[in-house]
Amino acid sequence: MQLHSFTSTTTDPAVRGTELGAAFGPQFRRTADLYLAHFAELGIPAGQVRGIAERSGAALAAWAPNLAEEAEAIADAADVEQWHLAAVGARTEILAAAPPRAEGECSTAVHVGPGRAAESIQTWDWHDFLVPEGLLLACTSEAGLRVKMFTEFGTAAKIGVNSAGVGLHFNILSHASDSDAGGVPVHAIARRVLDEARCLADAQRIAASATVSASTVLTVFASVPGEGSHAVSLELSPSGLGVVEPGPDGWLLHTNHFLDADLYAGDTMPADSTSLERLAHLDAVREALTGLGSAERARAACGGDGGRAAICMVPDPSLPRIDQWATLLTVSVDTAGFGLDVSPGSPDEAAAAGFARF
Repeated sequence: MQLHSFTSTTTDPAVRGTELGAAFGPQFRRTADLYLAHFAELGIPAGQVRGIAERSGAALAAWAPNLAEEAEAIADAADVEQWHLAAVGARTEILAAAPPRAEGECSTAVHVGPGRAAESIQTWDWHDFLVPEGLLLACTSEAGLRVKMFTEFGTAAKIGVNSAGVGLHFNILSHASDSDAGGVPVHAIARRVLDEARCLADAQRIAASATVSASTVLTVFASVPGEGSHAVSLELSPSGLGVVEPGPDGWLLHTNHFLDADLYAGDTMPADSTSLERLAHLDAVREALTGLGSAERARAACGGDGGRAAICMVPDPSLPRIDQWATLLTVSVDTAGFGLDVSPGSPDEAAAAGFARF
């Protein structure tokens, strides 16, 4: 995956959207085409795709009109049909209309505690044919916070940090209550947390205010100078919001199944998913992950298995394309230093190649 970086100096969402659409028109158009083809490959009818995209777009306009305005300006400047770009922005909501695949997306580990800054690592696992290029965006929100994030061309946000010391990781979930109702896009919830939250309570309030139709977990953490760091996983589903706290040792680990007991009862991640295996792997290596630089942490996260570790996904060419998963990006979020350390590929590849600071 090729990463592009962009810095916007405006707080006006329409101007920022125009900037992005003008700078990356080919990327936005290509991403929309790839996702629309993917939805068809999954057997989701085009009419249903458009309906979910438009309903989610309307939900976004009601819940965060500034983000809807930005998305509309991107589409206009990039010469993409509005509902095509909205389908990328609501890709999780559209995927909720199809049976969950055997895999999920992403493994996350965050360590917090008194007197220490937060430390984190996440793998982003997805289909490489859908994301040939990704976006690193730096901007200033209308709330006055500086934001840095990684996202796809067309989704509002994915992984990021803001100047208030709040960081965010993002993992998809699957629940029996998910539907094609077209709720607020979960990627937009992540973006609004980054744009507005100055503490974990703000993040939880923002997440609780959104009506969703698809499930996701946002692991949010904050470093407070002179105090230490705190974290929480906010498990979003149409059935409600689950709040998961770190363990007594300060570790908060998440993959692609619910950890909240009530929500887990409705979990629909397939039994052959590696979600439980990846969580067990993170649990086994967690004590070796603290006090390290990003490359050393990535190497330690693989444990003795190296590139064969459960958190390093390699596509299986014997499977249909829609069931081939790859670790496309490894990210550490530095809340104390307001930065993202990013490296395309899996943790073992990141350990060898090193990280770039954004």
